[in-house]
Amino acid sequence: MSTLTFLGAARTVTGSKYLLEHGGSRVLIDCGLFQGLKELRLRNWEAFPVPPQSVTAVVLTHAHLDHVGYLPRLVAQGYRGRIFCTGGTADLCRLVLPDSARIQEEDARQANRHGYTKHHPALPLYREPDALRALTQLQPLGYDRDIEVAPGIGIRFATAGHLLGSAYVVMKLAGGATLLFGGDLGRYNRPVLPDPAAAVEADLVLVESTYGDRDHALDDNGEPLAEVIRDTSRRGGKVIIPAFAIGRVEELLYWVRRLELERRIPVLPVYVDSPMAAEALRFYTARVAELDPDIRPAQKGVAAFGSTRFQTISTPQESKALTASQASAIVISSSGMATGGRVLHHMAAALPDSRHTMLFVGYQAAGTRGRQLVDGAREVRIHGRLVPVAARVVKIDSMSAHADRGEILKWLRTIPRAPKRLCLVHGEVEPMTALQIRLKEQLGWDALMPTHGERIEI
Repeated sequence: MSTLTFLGAARTVTGSKYLLEHGGSRVLIDCGLFQGLKELRLRNWEAFPVPPQSVTAVVLTHAHLDHVGYLPRLVAQGYRGRIFCTGGTADLCRLVLPDSARIQEEDARQANRHGYTKHHPALPLYREPDALRALTQLQPLGYDRDIEVAPGIGIRFATAGHLLGSAYVVMKLAGGATLLFGGDLGRYNRPVLPDPAAAVEADLVLVESTYGDRDHALDDNGEPLAEVIRDTSRRGGKVIIPAFAIGRVEELLYWVRRLELERRIPVLPVYVDSPMAAEALRFYTARVAELDPDIRPAQKGVAAFGSTRFQTISTPQESKALTASQASAIVISSSGMATGGRVLHHMAAALPDSRHTMLFVGYQAAGTRGRQLVDGAREVRIHGRLVPVAARVVKIDSMSAHADRGEILKWLRTIPRAPKRLCLVHGEVEPMTALQIRLKEQLGWDALMPTHGERIEI
């Protein structure tokens, strides 16, 4: 008997992990970190449900932390097998995993130094040496190549269009069953990344439901972003954009550059205050053949993404100087949900001042600072102190890298025949339920909504 256990992203958008047990082997699909609400983050500290050394292989869909950020913890606890992923995912993991470890170590130091912790001492979930060891276990593969990752378990990666290197996983089990792990599904007709590849026939399909209850705004030609930049510039303020260091920064720079060329916004200094984002830009440029065909001819190095007054911020001293500067500018910094990183310093300085704008361009999970601000919080806690909110807070959904309701349905319609079982994952309960209803209405398909820790037979 083969089984699949949902160890994350079950009625929530974080912590993606699915444990397949087949023919005496255990394969973990994605190995994500829980983020957001404390009750979710505490799951990161729980003992893994099976001995990590008993896992035969790990397969990754892409390099966002909610899909790969638990890897160093798994390795620290004894996992020694290979970690299969695309080349682009391997590149980006080399950025995000050590960075995640350093942030956790720094957060623990800050908590101990300033006393805003109930733990004595506060400890990081894992340390940088754990992340570096995990990187040695990466096994990059090309798209559309079949490989056996464990006895009787074969996989193939197909383009998902969500992030550089992102893929959905087609898995074939000895005995005939085919599983399709959707990972995070990208958008159609968006800049930078290609459209998701058509799906394949499968017995069991897992698909995300992050935006299962809504459709993104129609192609807005960048006008909401242009309006925010123009308005903030008139007020002499900064546009502070918490952005995922990989993926979102590239699209933001694409749009700022385009709006400048079309003379729809003033030419402002544009700063990327994230060493990891600057490195990611170089990886995107190096893998230009994997990007959207419309953008490929423009790639001439990192500057291809840069605007007229584009500058990357490298050192902490440069970041502090930028935080203290009163000049109008666009500041793009991580993390995307304002859960850590350099953006917190920019936010602490800018939020009390009505001249500035806090612009969110990605999904904000429940329990994050980003979600609090989008929901109208008048103060937020940053580095142990409450910061009042006087700045303008704006959210633009049109730049989301996640497929919306219509795009999820569009992708599912490319499956040649209805799957025997469809599971909705990576979504909060309300949008997940809405998508479940829509699937029944439009496709006549029943969809399951697995709970955390639920095991199903295949």
